[in-house]
Amino acid sequence: MNPIKAVKGTRDILPPSSAVWNHVESVAREVFRTYNYHEIRTPIFEETALFTRGVGEDTDIVGKEMYTFPDRDNTSLTLRPENTASVMRAYIEHRLDQIPGVKKYYYIGPMFRRERPQKGRFRQFYQIGAEAIGSDSPIVDAEVIEMVVEVLKRSGIEKFHLMINSVGDHKCRPAYMALLKEKLKDAAPKMCADCQRRAVTNPLRVLDCKVPEDQPIIDTLPSILDHLCEECTAHFASVRAHLDARGIPYEVRPRMVRGLDYYMRTTFEITHGSLGAQNSVLGGGRYDGLAESLGSKVPAPGIGFSIGEDRLVMSVEDAYPEKHKPVVDVFLATLGDAADLHAGALAADLREAGLSVERSVDKKLKRALEVANKMGARFALIVGDNEIANQTYLLKDMSSTVQESLTRDQLVARIKK
Repeated sequence: MNPIKAVKGTRDILPPSSAVWNHVESVAREVFRTYNYHEIRTPIFEETALFTRGVGEDTDIVGKEMYTFPDRDNTSLTLRPENTASVMRAYIEHRLDQIPGVKKYYYIGPMFRRERPQKGRFRQFYQIGAEAIGSDSPIVDAEVIEMVVEVLKRSGIEKFHLMINSVGDHKCRPAYMALLKEKLKDAAPKMCADCQRRAVTNPLRVLDCKVPEDQPIIDTLPSILDHLCEECTAHFASVRAHLDARGIPYEVRPRMVRGLDYYMRTTFEITHGSLGAQNSVLGGGRYDGLAESLGSKVPAPGIGFSIGEDRLVMSVEDAYPEKHKPVVDVFLATLGDAADLHAGALAADLREAGLSVERSVDKKLKRALEVANKMGARFALIVGDNEIANQTYLLKDMSSTVQESLTRDQLVARIKK
């Protein structure tokens, strides 16, 4: 009988990598706290209609990638492929619009898309995201971008590249879409099959194509920045002015769009070189019409982003391959049954002081010290009958091999030093 393995496109997150995940998540939580964002946890599955209406029926996510299944009452359910629509559903359902000020939420958790697994992309993947709902101010846009830049910096990522654009709104985008559709009549037949389909169903999505051979054609298509209305032009200029004032470098990418239908006005993406050809680590943008598309009678302008946590962790691991390896502060090596009993209370004292402690289960000292060395323990603490009688313990520095005899009260200070 063959052993059961993880499903294709999923993986187990094991030590020492799990320590990097914890580091990244703790950094994100701390940054969110300082910007007054609060955690929201939504179900991992929703009614399918939430994503077809919110994300868009002509997107690759809805058309190709969602895990959808019928419930016992034949309700169509879908494992969440992204979380903005779920957050907005919760916002509408629980009347969070009644709370004063801008409503700020963040989430950390798994998403699901059935796409081709590749470096940093999985069918069960994880996102760290945030949403600011209740304002269409460009100040909020700039602050959201500033916040996500801060998350990357504090995580240890350097030399990332921020790109921004505006994709207009319901006033100016239809005319641009009509122009784009006209231009694509001649261009689309020379492009990939997906672009040929999108040119008819959703021309803006052609600009999101990742096929290298299509890029020269995309570069010849009209820029939406040349077709923004007065309000969108002013909004985008204000966003850039606030980023400039904060000293945040960026590149304006006139043909950059997001892969979901609900985005409007400000869009942004950050790439990092360590991730290869598909090097995007996060993306986001404004979605002022999403609430209405989900049935809300109250407008709820908002902006948010999602970080691909899998890809962010890979970047951190590449930048700091040794930094997040687990460290055992003290390896307790015991000699005899009395020492085993005595070591329990001793280990508890050390752990209460914030030290990580591993206890030996091997009765032979030489073998115990070999295990301590392989674990990378900083110190080995040797406890036998003599140590118990004298109330002094032999502490061995595993890197220098220097041994000291210390009282119980001296141990913590010496190890922390």
